[in-house]
Amino acid sequence: MTRFTTSADGTEIACSVTGSGPALVLVDGALCHRRFGPTTELASVLDKDFTVHTYDRRGRGETGDGATPWSLEREVEDIDAIIREAGGTAFVFGVSSGAVLALEAASRLPSITRLAVYEAPFVVDDTYPARPADYVRTLEGLIARGDRSGAVASFMKLVGTPGFAVAVMKLTPVWKKLKAVAHTLPWDLALLGDDGRGEKLPTGRWQVEVPTLVMDGGKSPVYLRNAMKNVAEVVEGAEHRTLPGQTHMYRSSVVAPELVEFFSRAQRTAGPIA
Repeated sequence: MTRFTTSADGTEIACSVTGSGPALVLVDGALCHRRFGPTTELASVLDKDFTVHTYDRRGRGETGDGATPWSLEREVEDIDAIIREAGGTAFVFGVSSGAVLALEAASRLPSITRLAVYEAPFVVDDTYPARPADYVRTLEGLIARGDRSGAVASFMKLVGTPGFAVAVMKLTPVWKKLKAVAHTLPWDLALLGDDGRGEKLPTGRWQVEVPTLVMDGGKSPVYLRNAMKNVAEVVEGAEHRTLPGQTHMYRSSVVAPELVEFFSRAQRTAGPIA
């Protein structure tokens, strides 16, 4: 059943709650929402150990575009609203661009008590082409012209999806769902800032002061694995794990045990990560 909670600017944020135990908020990446993406399955695995909160980020699913224009601050306020709905404190797990948003939120919200992230799509070296400096404007132009299909196809190309795969996807019902949230793509890329241009993340990029788990997949592209190593270097005290056999499209059966082990430490010890 869908619940709604009100963000600071008045936007009604759609969310779902399942399970019992400590509160855990899942933050989706680009183009995904509660009923379209991996969080539904992941929540169904994690709800044996946690009260899992999934939600539709702005402009997706049952959440509107927002009472005020999009900004990073508004998205952080949305997470804050979900955590207040969850009881005031929560663990957070973010994936892809949702991992970037989760890092930003953990830098600002003391209500986040532990953080886990998976494959934030930074480009920190020369193992993948740097994102063009004007790419967000390119996407905004496509969307302004009503070319949602072109925006999704351009984004797919940017992240390395083969052309034949995009052509096949256009013939399936999935493409309609992707086009429905195409206008949110510039927002996800804006979260990355300049950290997609082939340079190391700056020291002090985030001020995360809670135990943090940084993960990537053993079969993911080298650039993503290198990016997450760099994230672990920048976030003081963070753990870094590479999950064998996983790609950017992780299996819940593999990721869930890592999250259960990491977040459950908060129940066994009051101290920081050893």
